[in-house]
Amino acid sequence: MHRRQFIQQSTASAAGLLLMPTILNDDVILGQNNKRYRLNNQWSQLDFARYPVKDCHEMVQDRQGRILLLTNETRNNVIIYDKKGRLITTWGNEYPGAHGLTLFNENGQEVLFICDNNRHQMIKTTIDGRVLMTLDYPKETGEYTKPEEYIPTETAIAANGDIYVADGYGKDFVIQYDYKGNYIRHFGGRGDKEENLLNAHGITIDSRHPGGPFLIVTSRQQNAFKRYTMEGKYLSTIPLPGAWVCRPVINGDYLYAAVLQSSNAVGKQSGFVTILDKDFKVVSNLGGTEPVYTDGKLQEMQQTVKAFQYPHDVCIDDEQNLYIAQWNSGHVYPYKLEPIV
Repeated sequence: MHRRQFIQQSTASAAGLLLMPTILNDDVILGQNNKRYRLNNQWSQLDFARYPVKDCHEMVQDRQGRILLLTNETRNNVIIYDKKGRLITTWGNEYPGAHGLTLFNENGQEVLFICDNNRHQMIKTTIDGRVLMTLDYPKETGEYTKPEEYIPTETAIAANGDIYVADGYGKDFVIQYDYKGNYIRHFGGRGDKEENLLNAHGITIDSRHPGGPFLIVTSRQQNAFKRYTMEGKYLSTIPLPGAWVCRPVINGDYLYAAVLQSSNAVGKQSGFVTILDKDFKVVSNLGGTEPVYTDGKLQEMQQTVKAFQYPHDVCIDDEQNLYIAQWNSGHVYPYKLEPIV
């Protein structure tokens, strides 16, 4: 199911706004506790006629310190910036459904894994766009009869090179391959059990805990992340009430995630950014309510400051700046958030 479809088919929750969102401009302070940031919405401005964007889906930083943005604009699918927001270069015109972007260090060489919604494929490339591998729809699973049923949204790559692909807009399975692209197993999928997923939009590997690593998978329409072993055994659910979370991004002890929208304002540009600590406790919501726990239970979260419309990804650079890519938000370039020390 594509985002436009599930937004149209979803209904807003009955909860009312705690605070009416206000529209703010550059130089705004967002967040709570030890995760507060100054908004810079002028960071990445380019000549739109030459370097257009449609949906700004995901961003990563390479070892050279460059910031790579993935957009589904086929005049320049990948835009590469320096940390000051200056253009370095662009490449790519063959990814009309460019959505997921994962960077992996493969034996000293950085490679990219791109999920394309329209092509129904996962494509592995060099850092400058040369194609190394293409994975088509996973007919080996027995769950799919045609490419159109498979709409991959994200990948995670294990230390041994195993590839985990989240079919977030298709049938919500996670498909595991070895480093050569050979099918190993699949898990998740839709259903009414705890191990099932609904809009498995993102996936990452969590190596912060003893006994790990583990997989964290988004179940966006359930307002949650779910944890699995590397073999796909369900472990637990991390509830995030009110938050339509995108992919989890781990940096240091913290997990960062763009929240596409708030449950009480579906389809109304109600996104924010959430940050969780090592124990999966929310410590800050950038543009959202201060996190509140009552008897150990996280209370519903929502947008309170209209700094963002539909945030789609968070990139954390080597200086702890955040970069926020947005979907369906008037073709805006990414914003930068600078930490308040």
